[in-house]
Amino acid sequence: MKHTLTLIAATLALASTAAMAQSQGVSKNELVLGSIQDLSGPLAGFGKQVRFGMMLRVDEANEQGGINGRKIKLLVEDSGYEPRRAVLAAQKLVNQDKIFAMVGHIGTAQNMAAMPVQFQKNVINFFPVTAAREMYEPFHRLKYSFAATYYDQMKVAVPKLAKEKNAKKVCTMYQDDEFGLEVFRGAEAGLKAAGMQFAEVTTYKRGATDFSSQMQKLASSQCDLVVMGTIIRETIGGIATARRLGFNPTFIGSSAAYTDLIHKLGGPAMNGFYATMTVQHPYLDDASQPVRFWANKYKTKFNEDPTVFSVYGYSLVDSFLRAASKAGPNLTTDSFIKAMDTMVIPPDIFGSSEMTFSPTKRLGSNATRLSQLQDNRWKVVSEYFKVN
Repeated sequence: MKHTLTLIAATLALASTAAMAQSQGVSKNELVLGSIQDLSGPLAGFGKQVRFGMMLRVDEANEQGGINGRKIKLLVEDSGYEPRRAVLAAQKLVNQDKIFAMVGHIGTAQNMAAMPVQFQKNVINFFPVTAAREMYEPFHRLKYSFAATYYDQMKVAVPKLAKEKNAKKVCTMYQDDEFGLEVFRGAEAGLKAAGMQFAEVTTYKRGATDFSSQMQKLASSQCDLVVMGTIIRETIGGIATARRLGFNPTFIGSSAAYTDLIHKLGGPAMNGFYATMTVQHPYLDDASQPVRFWANKYKTKFNEDPTVFSVYGYSLVDSFLRAASKAGPNLTTDSFIKAMDTMVIPPDIFGSSEMTFSPTKRLGSNATRLSQLQDNRWKVVSEYFKVN
């Protein structure tokens, strides 16, 4: 009897230890992932595209039997691009739905608000769709980011383009907030390292629609290269205003302005605009057969053309699944982190740069390259630049 009780106690102890080691969101047949997107706010178009891209890759994986025998379940909540709603969404996904990881959460402020909820329950924040430095700094074992920051993008790209164009007067117009400042600071640091400085600086308040005074100021200063710390509407409005004034410098923006909406909404006036980017826009008639095949597969499934945000969603889930597969059948947060910290993710069909991670490196790559609008279409025009 004593021997039997000892065996029972030992079995219960082992079961308790196993339960503690096992991470939430992982069962014998299922792996549950969560994501927070803007599906009803100002970036709802982007949020839908990220979601569709993620869904496409999840469906592909499940059709092939899942990862180590587990089917992938993706749960998506709407933040409306509001940090407060992002917290509520994170609480539901983490505490009620018991997700294993948060993947592809869109928005800087939204991620900042949601991460404490996740980290309290040991839930990884994987490849958020934002180029903010806070997505991997300060270091946290549960943070993994893929996007070269706005600061790094501009730090390396602006001086290179200025040299290529033999620019004499580099100027800037940027949004007067943290996003705009990151673009400005990166470009300023890059110019300083190249022995240059801004000849003229002008800003605008978020939500502005009239850029006449800003462009007149830059035109009066005879700027020949203008760094745009703008997103979509402001990029279009600023450049269109400059064209009407007969002011035609070289314009360069960050990856925040790398979207098909620039040429769809802005028309031919946007031709010549440069933007920093990584993965290329997936046109249905792309010269690359693999990209063309993927784009048409996406169009068939969702009945709309894919965009670069569709690619972000697809690629980030693909990267997650690579690491989950490498972690093996005994998937836990710790085993996933161990797998990620030795990961080398090769370039994909969309031209992404190689990504590497380590126990102290949580940004996959800080490399960026340039694309230019030519004939109302984005065309890659440079190799990758890396920040040293």
